[in-house]
Amino acid sequence: MWIPKNFLPDDAAVHELLTHQGASDLVTMTDQGLVSTVLPFEYAPTAGEHGALIGHMARANDHWSRPVQGEAMVIVRGPEAYVTPTWYPTKAEHHRAVPTWNYITAHVYGDLVVHDDPDWVEDQIRRLTGRHEADSAEPWSVDQAPEKFLKGQLRGVVGIEVLISRVEAKFKLSQNQPAKNIEGVIAGLEDRSRADDAAVAAAVHAHNPHRATS
Repeated sequence: MWIPKNFLPDDAAVHELLTHQGASDLVTMTDQGLVSTVLPFEYAPTAGEHGALIGHMARANDHWSRPVQGEAMVIVRGPEAYVTPTWYPTKAEHHRAVPTWNYITAHVYGDLVVHDDPDWVEDQIRRLTGRHEADSAEPWSVDQAPEKFLKGQLRGVVGIEVLISRVEAKFKLSQNQPAKNIEGVIAGLEDRSRADDAAVAAAVHAHNPHRATS
């Protein structure tokens, strides 16, 4: 992935992205070409040498059983938003401005390990649902499902683990713009309020390279 210096995040920002990711794209090269599956992953930072992403997929999806050529890649996405040049104060000065797209993403590479083990999968599902149910007024728990039903469900999935070898992350959040343009982007996003706008506005503010001196 091409990552200009301005858009290179620090380790703490990458850790935050991986910890709070939603559904991501598992991509592998097989003897039948590239195969991709959208999966919700959990980040396990203490697994292996560089951490791991753990998840599960339907047994009926043959992606998990296809031999992988080389490493697997997981495309993790954060919030994203269209940025109009009308938010730049400098546009009114010289009109040398074009639209762009702000986004947060990471390409996570590593060896793919399949866990055909109901106990491993159940533990992963408990971690996954525990995180996503945490802010619910009435959080659902695996223990609410009848045991026989749960065992049947667990037989229908297999565990997936990507043992991380490296991460390439890019936080493109207007860091290449002058301070007044960045403030214009934040104000524009907060005012527009489309999906992800508030999250992108907060990220632009957090990664504003001019913040300490402005």
